[in-house]
Amino acid sequence: METALIDRTCSSDVPAMRGTLLRDEPMAAHTSWRTGGRAARYYVPADIDDLSLFLSRLEDDEVILWVGLGSNLLVRDGGVKGTVIAITGILNELILQASGVKVGAGLSCAKAARFSAGHGMTGAEFLAGIPGTIGGALAMNAGAFGSEMWDIVTNVETINRRGEKKLRQAGEFETAYRSVNIASDEWFVSAELKLQNDKDQVARSNIRELLAKRAASQPTGELSCGSVFRNPQDDYAARLIESCGLKGKTIGGARVSEKHANFIINTGTASATDIENLILHIQKTVQEQCRVELQTEVHIVGESL
Repeated sequence: METALIDRTCSSDVPAMRGTLLRDEPMAAHTSWRTGGRAARYYVPADIDDLSLFLSRLEDDEVILWVGLGSNLLVRDGGVKGTVIAITGILNELILQASGVKVGAGLSCAKAARFSAGHGMTGAEFLAGIPGTIGGALAMNAGAFGSEMWDIVTNVETINRRGEKKLRQAGEFETAYRSVNIASDEWFVSAELKLQNDKDQVARSNIRELLAKRAASQPTGELSCGSVFRNPQDDYAARLIESCGLKGKTIGGARVSEKHANFIINTGTASATDIENLILHIQKTVQEQCRVELQTEVHIVGESL
């Protein structure tokens, strides 16, 4: 860690970092595709204060990658040369409020949905269909079943690479389909969600119905990242991929799902290169046959071998 951390003070009173630092950590253990190279450094902070201290001691040019549940993430086989910060189970704040809930970035979307429904609030049920964390959902304006994350956000707390925390209102951000204009050196650590009183007691049944719909239409029991491509305007990526005859297409251990064409499955032996090559093949084929340029929803990071 000597090349990534710097000593910003000579004082002996500076507190020690309390988190766990791992070197050459295999990222296949931390992604839903179960593939990918190693992270040079992998840090699990003890809490938000420890995270702030850790960030403040990083070199200014250190590459930082935040990881939650590892869905929507493809780490190339050459791995990550910088520092991965793991927040799942750490930034897991979950507080009931008068008009909604406050949720930490490391909390799973599904848990936030269940908590809200269980405490008589509706509006967050769609989060049950997002296989990731609140932090990831905030960063990409994730959505499911016709709703999006920033539809229910009132304010957020962020942290920058100097370890400085700031409370920001939802209106300070420009959001669009699967995008949010947050600076590259700033990350979400929590959010307050505005929900409604579930006076008709429909939230729990809504979640059951949404999860049943998801299980019926998506390969939920297989190794995937969720949706690979963004839907083009007025169309669906899955429809385009299927129209090109690509359902079941295989490269190495990676296969386009026969159940939902916008999912790529690791059949058990896929490398990250197999998956990325299949992504590129799908994009090329859809461009040639449909004249549509598919944009990836999955975040592809790291070095190629």
